[in-house]
Amino acid sequence: MIDLGQYAGTVLAAYAVSTVLIAGLVWHTVAANARARRALQEHERNG
Repeated sequence: MIDLGQYAGTVLAAYAVSTVLIAGLVWHTVAANARARRALQEHERNG
């Protein structure tokens, strides 16, 4: 691992926060896609 010196905690915390936010965005996108697909299928079934 590279030497981050006195900023190691800050840098690693920033990486952790970024990873959590990106994972949340991916989850939200997948969930929204699933909801949209279900809504479209329901709309197509009902005519």
